[in-house]
Amino acid sequence: METRTHYAKGEAFECGLILFGEMNHNLPYFIYAFDLMGEIGIGRKVSGERARFCLEHVFYDQKAIYDRDTGILKAPEKLEALSLKPAFVANGSGSRLKVTLCTPLRIKSENKLSAELPFHLIVRAALRRVSSLFNCYGEGEPDLDYSGLVRNAEGIHTLSSDLRWFDWRRYSNRQNQDMEMGGMVGSVTYEGNLAGHLPLIHLAQKTHIGKQTAFGLGKFVAALVV
Repeated sequence: METRTHYAKGEAFECGLILFGEMNHNLPYFIYAFDLMGEIGIGRKVSGERARFCLEHVFYDQKAIYDRDTGILKAPEKLEALSLKPAFVANGSGSRLKVTLCTPLRIKSENKLSAELPFHLIVRAALRRVSSLFNCYGEGEPDLDYSGLVRNAEGIHTLSSDLRWFDWRRYSNRQNQDMEMGGMVGSVTYEGNLAGHLPLIHLAQKTHIGKQTAFGLGKFVAALVV
């Protein structure tokens, strides 16, 4: 994941794009849009011009599917479907789960942005995200015990935390001004009866949670620890 926000001329950088459902068939248009974006420029104007770039490669599942030299797109033969049944990939086993926030997480609690992250807030946010995605791009409302999952999540306690608030600003070309989009970053470890939540957490890692996910916010990784 890229954390830098300033680059010198000639330096390379990476960014990610998550597409759901039928939007995957529009990948060629997204590639074209990125090419145009590079020609037009991005970011704040410096000496009257925005920073320009060239799209060199596109990868899917760590495999190159497009490169600038050939201009050929090799569409993936099979795309990953939304599912709550995959095996949970972990670095260990046990009743403890470490969640690391890769990009600022913005979650509201009692109608205000929270600076703390009890486990039930993650579960509530993941349930909202998964429900919306399954209804829009999957096979409809997932068969989940929403109240039961939240109730169990409220019994899982925080073992340790180094979370902090990160004030992040995004420059909007459309509005020609900075946008406040700060959120929580860092990591937190939970302990308790986690088994029933793991499929949900596994999927939420890939879809992001919280507010402004369209801008890459709410990305996290989770792993069971001893």
